[in-house]
Amino acid sequence: MKYFISWCAGLLWVLNPFLAQAQTNQYYCPDFLAVQGAPEPSHKGEFTFSPFTHHFSSSPEHKPVVMVALDEQLPGGRLCGISFFSNSFGQPTVYVYAGQQFNGLLGNPNLFVKVTGGMLYGYVGKYQNKVPYNHNGFSPAVIPSIGYNFNEHDSVQMKILGTAGLMFSYGRKF
Repeated sequence: MKYFISWCAGLLWVLNPFLAQAQTNQYYCPDFLAVQGAPEPSHKGEFTFSPFTHHFSSSPEHKPVVMVALDEQLPGGRLCGISFFSNSFGQPTVYVYAGQQFNGLLGNPNLFVKVTGGMLYGYVGKYQNKVPYNHNGFSPAVIPSIGYNFNEHDSVQMKILGTAGLMFSYGRKF
């Protein structure tokens, strides 16, 4: 729990300039991620919170996983972001990523798929082999998710964590 409180304090520190600039059209994500000529997104960003992860196989070493993330929305359904979480072994972990969101899945305007790819840091020590291609705590990751928008601001998402499990989260667009 103390790690989670530290992460939240760190997240607020990181977010302070972002939130202060939320009313402008300047982006923090690299310009090359945005689709040139695409309409501006309806929201500047999204805050995501996950209180629960289901592991496909249980282990006495597994700890509760709690995650907070912040995405910046870009033209063309693109996004970039950062996620702080306590991994399955209780280690503080960060995931920095970019991705694409596809809205209107199966003709339903509320259903979407999001795919992110980036770099994880945090699986260290005896748990370094729990994620593929880990080198000194750094490993690449691709995380697909499926979600449902309840309204223009609130959504739920299910992230697929490879062969390890499913993460369930709530998103709030701003």
